[in-house]
Amino acid sequence: MGLKLHNTLWRKKEEFQPLDPNHVRMYVCGVTAYDFAHIGNARPVIVFDVLYGLLKRLYPKVTYVRNVTDIDDRINERAKANGETIRQLTERTLAQYQADMGALLALPPDFEPRATEHIADIIKIAQILIGKGHAYAAEGHVLFNVPSMPDYGKLSGRNRDEMVAGARVDVAPYKRDPADFVLWKPSREDQPGWDSPWGRGRPGWHIECSAMAMTLLGETFDIHGGGLDLIFPHHENEIAQSCCAFPGTWPMARTWMHNGMLNFGSEKMSKSLGNFRTVNELLREAPGEALRYYMLTGHYRQPLEWTDQGLKEARAGLDRLYQSLQGSDAPPANEPPFSVMAALEDDLNTPLAISHLHEIATLLNKATDPSERRRLTGELKAAGELLGLLKQDATAWFRWQPVGATNLGEAEIAGMIQRRLLARKAKNFAEADRIRGELKAQGVVLEDTAAGTTWKRAS
Repeated sequence: MGLKLHNTLWRKKEEFQPLDPNHVRMYVCGVTAYDFAHIGNARPVIVFDVLYGLLKRLYPKVTYVRNVTDIDDRINERAKANGETIRQLTERTLAQYQADMGALLALPPDFEPRATEHIADIIKIAQILIGKGHAYAAEGHVLFNVPSMPDYGKLSGRNRDEMVAGARVDVAPYKRDPADFVLWKPSREDQPGWDSPWGRGRPGWHIECSAMAMTLLGETFDIHGGGLDLIFPHHENEIAQSCCAFPGTWPMARTWMHNGMLNFGSEKMSKSLGNFRTVNELLREAPGEALRYYMLTGHYRQPLEWTDQGLKEARAGLDRLYQSLQGSDAPPANEPPFSVMAALEDDLNTPLAISHLHEIATLLNKATDPSERRRLTGELKAAGELLGLLKQDATAWFRWQPVGATNLGEAEIAGMIQRRLLARKAKNFAEADRIRGELKAQGVVLEDTAAGTTWKRAS
């Protein structure tokens, strides 16, 4: 059927046509490295990880860039408060971010550039914009001249008054227009800075992404992604900078994609509101695969409410799928089921794709013919892989526990099962039942089968 994606710029779903069918290029706005990522920060990582995997199946080469903002006023303030260097803070938080996203089964991008590695590129773009009359220097700042771009605002669809209000810009006396935004700003002695034609300073946020995308993907590329909250002003300003610096490249990326917000208590989850759960703390409560599954139960463009009950239901959904796979060593099928591919090719309809996984699991549970069971097992595993799910052994899934948990260890459980087996052989059923009860009280469920006794941890 062909891949169709919703393009924010045109506000409609359209057939995806890469600039080069042999090489698809995608840029996604990543982390600002100053604190633990909350679960809302993980939504674009998971959404575009699914898209990345799908593109790799459909095209011979895919380059995925997800940037790291490692120069930002929030970083400066946090490092100062912590009594550490900016480099120490960003290294530590980036390492934690990468570990947390890995626990959510997200593949690493092909490139994860840092803004501070591209200062020369940032200065170059600012100079080009000044030379073309799209930017100007004033009191150590370089500002983009918004009125110089007639198409400014097309991505967000906002009028001028809405853009000035929405950007929350500082209407400084050196600005020619209230909507003009900073490309470069001066640094005090206690702030990080680099030499430039306008004095020692540091880049504005928006131009960082323009520079990294241009350097790694070219002046134009296929897909630019991020959260809905980045449409304005961040992505609007990226388009302005890049397209005015490099004529003929509008709208910078052929397809602009944005995921909906993750809500917590009916409000957008954010650190500024204090209503968030970090990925790191949630990983102490549930497997990363469950967090990922939960995120995929809602369509990426829609808001998603995060609740404890929703996470519990996500674990139960994975329990059902892994239960169907238990005891089978069949490898994933070479080709995923058509129904799952069709769902994902239709603007990443992950809820529909998950429903098809459960349909396959139902057929697998009913199948009695060994060859049929093997075929369906392979289909279910291949379908799961498209979503970044069902990659581990079913036994391992059911035996998951958080790092540092004080529950019974596997060796202790095996010993108790052995003692129960001996009690049953001796017809000491009261002792056997007591051991089963003790295990259950500690969250271990036994299952007696023809092949012997197995166990799993209760969700």
